[in-house]
Amino acid sequence: MSARPLRLGTRGSKLAMAQSGMIADALAEAAGRSVELVEITTAGDISSAPLTQFGSVGVFVSALREALLADEIDLAVHSYKDLPTAPAPGLVIAAVPPREDPRDVLIARDGLTLGQLPDGARVGTGAPRRVAQLRRWALGAGVAIECVPIRGNVDTRLRKVTDGELDAVVLAHAGLARLGRDGEITDALDPGVVLPAPAQGALAVECRSADAELTALIGALDHPHTRAAVLAERTLLATLEAGCSAPVGALADVRTLRTDGYHELHLSGAVIALDGSAALRHSASGPLDDAEEIGRRLAVTLLDAGATTLMGSTA
Repeated sequence: MSARPLRLGTRGSKLAMAQSGMIADALAEAAGRSVELVEITTAGDISSAPLTQFGSVGVFVSALREALLADEIDLAVHSYKDLPTAPAPGLVIAAVPPREDPRDVLIARDGLTLGQLPDGARVGTGAPRRVAQLRRWALGAGVAIECVPIRGNVDTRLRKVTDGELDAVVLAHAGLARLGRDGEITDALDPGVVLPAPAQGALAVECRSADAELTALIGALDHPHTRAAVLAERTLLATLEAGCSAPVGALADVRTLRTDGYHELHLSGAVIALDGSAALRHSASGPLDDAEEIGRRLAVTLLDAGATTLMGSTA
């Protein structure tokens, strides 16, 4: 491998640059290679339309993958939840670094928590998964909330709260933490109320599968427990044949149960009607090495219980 700097492709948002910068620093330290960031503009960055209007998944990653395959960059960093569940020919996820807090969080005016939001509160989020679960929570709490679709970077979204346009917004804890803005969180949402998106909080470092030496170098950043958890969550999503905008939540965690180091993976999954009127929540557990099978098994349980009908429901 030549001594030239490794070219790391990244989206140009503050969050993407922060995430990619973290990986660049970690890779430089682990591999002893300098790394330069190469900004790539994706279709999701150009359009201001709601993500649900895009005809396919991968709206934030296709341009990065095309640049990889064209040898314009050597590796790319993705928010793992943005990746399609189908493998990309010619590419490999060489590392899944340790995961940041996967929960969704509320940033509300006056320091309000979810339970303190007033009747009729306007909450900014365009994700069907969040909308469905917030509506279901509101039905149970006996309050009315209006979910307002929003797009834009973190600054744009938070400004809608400070300007009084919205009472609150829902964002991923991980993004705020990586931007050093987690101090603005007013409530971390219990996964029992709002289950995160599959792979939320995890990053994927991708390169060309033919580049064996670079794959091995990047592999030094891999965190096996995070990789297994994300594999279970994404297998659930793939088996449900649901896209990243479907009202599906999943979260896996790894537990050490015995002194001999046995690790169990516990996966929770949910499918929620978009109007919040119904939800299916189930879980499955098993050995860490069976992550893919655990995800598949839980998906079958949800499908047998009627998940397809709920995923197709509308408000």
